[in-house]
Amino acid sequence: MSRADLLKRLDARWQELLASYAGLSEAELVEPGVTGTWSVKDIIAHVAVWEAEALAHLPVVLAGKRPPRYSVTHGGINAFNAQATERNRALSLSEVMHLRDETHRRLIAFLQRVPESECRGDTRFRRRLRLDTYGHYAVHTAAIRAWRERRVQPSARATPRG
Repeated sequence: MSRADLLKRLDARWQELLASYAGLSEAELVEPGVTGTWSVKDIIAHVAVWEAEALAHLPVVLAGKRPPRYSVTHGGINAFNAQATERNRALSLSEVMHLRDETHRRLIAFLQRVPESECRGDTRFRRRLRLDTYGHYAVHTAAIRAWRERRVQPSARATPRG
């Protein structure tokens, strides 16, 4: 896979994520219960956090080193996610959208400078990138779509009796 192919894959999953919540009102975007207690807004902030983690740790991987383990630095990934969610909960929806856009822009700019060799094959770089970005987007895209489907099912079942 070339860098261009990798960027196309990442963009395709990104566009699917954006489409998963397109057309929702502000009230719907902040409604809890999409994934556990998380709202779509919480998920958007969460995705931005993991893109920021990619930006922090992919250069370490490129240097041939290992990033610190979340179990050591934060008490595990679940604890890290909980801490980040709590930290971002006070952000307004517009602040979260700005964080989303700015972090994603920085990620794409970074990837455009990565050596082509890191984009090919099953490198540590590619694995970390997939986990933090396009593989991660797909998980949350599916969760948002499922939540949206659950929200419309009751009205779809209500059919007039004749």
